[in-house]
Amino acid sequence: MGGVGKTTIMKHIHNDLLKEKRFESVIWVTISKDFNVIKLQDDIASALNLKEDLAKEGNKVRRAAILSEMLKRAGKHALILDDVWDKVSLEEVGIPEPSGRNGCKLVLTTRSEHVCKYMGCKVIKVKPLSEEEALILFLNKVGPNIVQNPTIMPTLKLVVNECAGLPLTIVVVAGTMKGEDDPRIWKIALKELKERIAKVEEVEAEVIECLKFSFDHLKDGKVKSCFLYCALYPEDFEINKDEIIECWIDERFIDEMDTRQEMEDKGLAILKKLEDNCLLENVSSAKVKMHDAVRDMALSITSINPRYMVQAGLELEELPKKEQWSPDIEKVSLMLNSKLEIPTEVLPTKCQLLTTLLLQHNPIKKIPYSFFTNMPCLSVLNLSATTIKSLPNSISELKNLTTLLLRGCTGLRDLPCLSMLQELKKLDLCWTSIEEVPEGMDMLINLRYIDLEVGTLKEIPAGLLPKLVHLQDLSFDVTNRQTSLKAEEMEPLKKLECFEGRFEDINEFNKFISSMQKSKKNLIKYNLQVGIAPLFVNSTIDKRLTIGGVHKWEGELIRHPIETQELNVLECDYLRSLVDDNSSFKNAIDLRFCRILWCEGIECVVSLSSFASSSPHPFQSLEVLVLQDLPKLSALIIKDEGFGSTSTLAPAATFSHLKEIVIINCSSMKTLLPHWLLPNLQNLETIFVTECDELVEILGAETSEVEEKGSDALIKFHLPKLIDLTLSKLPNLKRICSKSGVMVCDSLKVINVVPDCDKLKRIPPFVPLIGNGQPFAYAPPSLIINSTTEWWKSLEWDDHPNFQNVLQPLWKQLWYQSFNILFIFFIL
Repeated sequence: MGGVGKTTIMKHIHNDLLKEKRFESVIWVTISKDFNVIKLQDDIASALNLKEDLAKEGNKVRRAAILSEMLKRAGKHALILDDVWDKVSLEEVGIPEPSGRNGCKLVLTTRSEHVCKYMGCKVIKVKPLSEEEALILFLNKVGPNIVQNPTIMPTLKLVVNECAGLPLTIVVVAGTMKGEDDPRIWKIALKELKERIAKVEEVEAEVIECLKFSFDHLKDGKVKSCFLYCALYPEDFEINKDEIIECWIDERFIDEMDTRQEMEDKGLAILKKLEDNCLLENVSSAKVKMHDAVRDMALSITSINPRYMVQAGLELEELPKKEQWSPDIEKVSLMLNSKLEIPTEVLPTKCQLLTTLLLQHNPIKKIPYSFFTNMPCLSVLNLSATTIKSLPNSISELKNLTTLLLRGCTGLRDLPCLSMLQELKKLDLCWTSIEEVPEGMDMLINLRYIDLEVGTLKEIPAGLLPKLVHLQDLSFDVTNRQTSLKAEEMEPLKKLECFEGRFEDINEFNKFISSMQKSKKNLIKYNLQVGIAPLFVNSTIDKRLTIGGVHKWEGELIRHPIETQELNVLECDYLRSLVDDNSSFKNAIDLRFCRILWCEGIECVVSLSSFASSSPHPFQSLEVLVLQDLPKLSALIIKDEGFGSTSTLAPAATFSHLKEIVIINCSSMKTLLPHWLLPNLQNLETIFVTECDELVEILGAETSEVEEKGSDALIKFHLPKLIDLTLSKLPNLKRICSKSGVMVCDSLKVINVVPDCDKLKRIPPFVPLIGNGQPFAYAPPSLIINSTTEWWKSLEWDDHPNFQNVLQPLWKQLWYQSFNILFIFFIL
């Protein structure tokens, strides 16, 4: 049965197998209704992270042989095929026959007992829940206030009975009735469910009718439209939340508001309502999906009114037949068909009501001129990630078009004149190959959204942007030197909320920020760049600023937005410190991520002086700090003369939220973290240091501290949340902490010592976080030490020989030499 819980059971088994580690690989692949050998082969290869090895081969037989070898190399594995609708030939796909000899297992979920028997499976029927189990599940989902209401309970039990013991219908109906404490409403709901189910005879139809009950109870017509739209995606497709909200905005299911942010917030509220009603499943923080039975219900509705034609993800090679394009069709989804092309002949039927055409992710090379003449009311056209090189001139005649999406059409070099598209509100040309802004774009005064993140674009015509005064979202390629912006061109855009673009110099950037501040308009999301930065950052942070190759600021402060969350500074050689008395960055109190790369003059990150005792403190919210190729960097913080004695602590908030420190090729550093700074680093989790030739110690105590405590006293280095310490290519590193020091960090899980740390001969002793303890016979509970055999054997234990006995079981041989390179790429 659909909705009986097959996939849910297998997810639990899948997770248990991963924990138990009985198999070298546990592979999960969803097949769905429209089975395709090539797709299944690709999905299995993807699960093994070997899709590229299979993609080069087109022949099915050779692909099967390659996949078979992949699975054999994967060792003893469990392969789970979810939602199998028809028999699968293991030989044709390339799945080795499971046997006692190879120890492999093949598990499948299906609605067909015939499929199980054909494939030689042991059949395990998943039965509906018992009355007691069904009631427990329903009560668990409907909420405690309903459970405690005795007047509702008799009716509630009858409602549960109508759900036929199917977990899916129980959960969905319970989600619909959640929080409803009026007994009369429950009686109406029971009556409605009974009437719906009485109309049909098949059990599958009963499931759909139960699900329709929940759909009808959404009440708000636009919320219903938002739900039905999700059925335009392929079966079992994981839908990006941001993307679906954008689609709802494009379709005008969300009413137009003063700001785009308000509309996105409304979209999130609708998503939550659909998730709460269990009509959408929450896959992750970023994605949702439709249960296939729920999608079947949605498609049964859209086959009547409104009329949808959905043939998404079916490996189509040609357009649906002419009789399927009925005059009353409203939305068509042909997305994600890997072989689909559009023939030159004209579609014979006029689709007078067609408003939405989704053709994204298809190998469409050309569209005939007459194709769009059959769609006079077309409003949303998505051709993203197709292989088209040009669009037919007939697209200019789509006077009702509001959304044109061409993202990722890398072969697209030009567009026809757009001046007639007066209703156009969204134009996405990101990652196309156009060299010039489309002709007539200055006439599109209703545009709200433009994405021109195009590396090939040669210029932004003067006078274009000031005409587009309704723009809320604007993006350019920040790495394209030919598309730098002028502040005066940006000044009229009073409604701008999201912006990505580059300014040639500090002067233009400051003018832009000043105009934003004067208009009291704050950008909600931005990626701003000043100068040229040879760095591509794939970041999820909403507010980013990059300064690159600016060699002289002439004393002028950067008027950066105070709420900047990510800062990248590259090739700014004149800088001595990022934060000092004269720096505007001391006010960047929301900064979470900071990179400083390739700046030859940088001596420290923060220079403490008179401002250090005042609030706000620099870097009080910083979580990640990456410092690379800074030849003069000697310390994270330098205390100026007059700041205080050498034992004075840094301002309490500075670095107080720091979790990761990455230091690469900073050749002047001798001590990474002085003892007096550690009270600020109580949230530090990761230290990664490589290629710092002069570094002598990671954690250091100043001479005055040693003299004050006495030469025999232990100096404790407290880092209570430290998890990972990685050291690589540090030829002069002699110690992790000062000779008289002990480490207090029970959370430490990994010490990685990669080759070329030959002078490091000792691992520091540890003391427990609680209690005094004996430092020389103790190690953090979960510690593992990774290193080469040569380095481990070179360690000296003469001071504390019993410490070797404690650490020996914790040591693991490090096999791979490129560990630090992989880690650096991950961080950057």
